[in-house]
Amino acid sequence: QVQLVESGGGLVQAGDSLRLSCAASGRTFMTYGMGWFRQGTGKEREFVAAISWGGGSTYYADSVKGRFTISRDNAKNTVYLQMSSLKSEDTAVYYCAAGPATSRLRDEHGADYWGKGTLVTVSS
Repeated sequence: QVQLVESGGGLVQAGDSLRLSCAASGRTFMTYGMGWFRQGTGKEREFVAAISWGGGSTYYADSVKGRFTISRDNAKNTVYLQMSSLKSEDTAVYYCAAGPATSRLRDEHGADYWGKGTLVTVSS
């Protein structure tokens, strides 16, 4: 069992940076791939980024590649999403997810566990 709690969301201006954190509890955290998804108002939830249990493999959606960076600190049971050059279209609720196969986390069906989300609003 893994419990996930996101933090770090807020209101920023276009071009700003923001770092999201996802704190995980549960002894099996280190064995899971971790990912971030987002859902804008009236939109479907979409994949943002994922990272393997050891941090050696990362995946990004084309829309955030080069602007967002996913990382994890297994000693702190935490995964991060560093977001830079934010755009108004990045406005969404951001969800942390955990799944046994990192490559499958590029789809929400690959996640076994979800956090409740944190809202990021980017004003233009």
